[in-house]
Amino acid sequence: IAALGALLAAVLTGVVPADQAFTGFTSDVVVIIASALVVSVAIARSGMVEMALRPLLGRLKSARSQVPVLASVTAVMSMGTKNVGALAIIMPAALQLARKTGTSPSSILMPMSFLSLLGGLVTLVGTSTNIIVSQVREETTGHPFAMFDFAPVSLGLTARGLVLESIAWPML
Repeated sequence: IAALGALLAAVLTGVVPADQAFTGFTSDVVVIIASALVVSVAIARSGMVEMALRPLLGRLKSARSQVPVLASVTAVMSMGTKNVGALAIIMPAALQLARKTGTSPSSILMPMSFLSLLGGLVTLVGTSTNIIVSQVREETTGHPFAMFDFAPVSLGLTARGLVLESIAWPML
């Protein structure tokens, strides 16, 4: 709403010509990002994640066990959907677990947010930045990045981030 309101204000004040107001929506990047967000919402509303995590969540009694499990699930989900969407999908289950076990929600959510960022780096669709970089590369060289071109480096970064978060989560 804020973005569309700002666009409308820019058109009304003449900063943006009316005939070019919506040209950004023709970009492949916008379509890909919107599609990934739709998939994320569909997964969240289906309840599949809560159902899949239910047997596992009962065994996680302390933040020491909750952080690595929830952060790694978030990272894996971020590889297939948008990183923000993956975090939004898992966050309700994490908050419910924190309430049930008396764990501080921030001690779980902060590591999850960092791992969603790292996990999103693995695939082309995991983060908007990768999509934009791929589009720029295609315009420059004629060849975009493929789905897993980022994986060789980013899988190692994600694994290292998970190890670090599993050990150093109290410092967050």
